[in-house]
Amino acid sequence: MLVLPAIVYVTALSFYPSAEAVYQSFQTPNRHYVLTNYKELVSFGAYNAIYNTVIVTICALALQFFIAMVIATILTKEFRGKQFFQVSVLIPFSVATIVAVYAFSNVFVTPGGYADSLLEIFGLKPVGWTAYHNYWLNVLALIISDSWKNTPIVALILTAGMSTIPPEIYAAAKVDGAGPFSRFFRITIPNLSSYIAIAMIIRGISEFNIFAMALVLFPHVLLTTLAYGLYSETFLGLSYAASVVLLGFIVVFAIIVTVYRSRSQSR
Repeated sequence: MLVLPAIVYVTALSFYPSAEAVYQSFQTPNRHYVLTNYKELVSFGAYNAIYNTVIVTICALALQFFIAMVIATILTKEFRGKQFFQVSVLIPFSVATIVAVYAFSNVFVTPGGYADSLLEIFGLKPVGWTAYHNYWLNVLALIISDSWKNTPIVALILTAGMSTIPPEIYAAAKVDGAGPFSRFFRITIPNLSSYIAIAMIIRGISEFNIFAMALVLFPHVLLTTLAYGLYSETFLGLSYAASVVLLGFIVVFAIIVTVYRSRSQSR
């Protein structure tokens, strides 16, 4: 009875809408239980949207994990100004997404953005971060913007995990001759597996749903993600089909991370 309100909330606002989207994705005005909507997605650029979503998700997670691990390692040390550094690291996460992406739209806007202006100061040519023909620069601009906003939550989770590792383990490993890399891969990573899984699930689901960044950062549809395509799609049946595809990616990603976490704990 105590958890009943939470069960009702999740069922009404998560499970039921998902099941309804799956059901409606197989419906057409004339026929029922057909794959017409999914076949039509191909002509609307579904493959490109899926490819862009996967690329952005993988690259953003890798960058955020790397930076967050560096930040977490620093925060586990005692040094002067630690509290100021900790607060500074968490500030981006408190900024509203639309505010952050609007700021980065001024940084990467083509022409005349701050990023290109910085390159000109060092005698380099502007690269056009949001230009139509620069696909990988589009991806990089989106990843940088998203990572600045969301890396703090990953760093916070990893910091909490690293604080639970007894320092005596590192001291004993150091006495036994283990170097920094050996201690990192044999002590830190195994003990952080559960925290890494939590961080990757939280951020991975958010990355698959990335929308506002792509919508505001680019002046027109330069980098279409699945969520962006779902928003742009005007046909109801195709929208349901696109949402089911996105839901499938999220479920598969969550299962993969959960299996990795289970295997890490069994070792």
